[in-house]
Amino acid sequence: MQPIENTGYTALTILSKANRFNRWMYEAIKPHLTDNVLEIGSGIGNISSFILQDFNTVTLSDIDDFYLQKLKTNFQQQSQVSEFLSINLQMQSFKIVYKDLKEKFDSLVMLNVLEHLPDDNYALENCKFLLKPKGTLIILVPAYKFLFSRMDKELHHFRRYTAKSLRKKIAAQSFQINKSFYFNFLGIFAWLYGKIFKLKVLPSSEMNVFNRLVPLGRLLDKIVFQRTGLSTIVIAKKISPN
Repeated sequence: MQPIENTGYTALTILSKANRFNRWMYEAIKPHLTDNVLEIGSGIGNISSFILQDFNTVTLSDIDDFYLQKLKTNFQQQSQVSEFLSINLQMQSFKIVYKDLKEKFDSLVMLNVLEHLPDDNYALENCKFLLKPKGTLIILVPAYKFLFSRMDKELHHFRRYTAKSLRKKIAAQSFQINKSFYFNFLGIFAWLYGKIFKLKVLPSSEMNVFNRLVPLGRLLDKIVFQRTGLSTIVIAKKISPN
């Protein structure tokens, strides 16, 4: 069995070795998570492993059967995992196909997923369907259209966002925006390097260097007050029923 996207799998494998970076990303969202978590687009579990250390009821999901098998191999023995699910936020008649998941989860986390979906508004509508009333939505996406590069194309990204554009899309689905901020200012320079040299994916050697620079990245995010960065994060609460 092969992954749907080979470039995406390569990128996830490189990121899997960047433990400092993955922990930093997780710590940016951890304060907003509550138990009974659904992770959409778990991939090979780079962030899942951290979630499972802190929460007792976690559902891991992906659209790709290859990744689902990887997740089962890596995490099936962990009692905190309640289910492994195949979830396609773009599926027609989503609410019928996934009727058993209606308003099931207290928090839904989706990291670097929304940019892959042709109809992001429909995807957000379906996220709302999966969340309990007053449930929490946590989304991280790549930031800034000017950073769109060959790497985005190779990863099958349809777009990059700003905090404002993402807030607007989420609020349109009857979510209350609790917080939004940028993440990883230092990463802008790494991505620009990749854009200038037309890279398909950041090499593992560059990611290793960046992983060692995470303490500097944390400091820089504080200095710029998280007002700019390679990614943007929005935390929102579901305020109306489906």
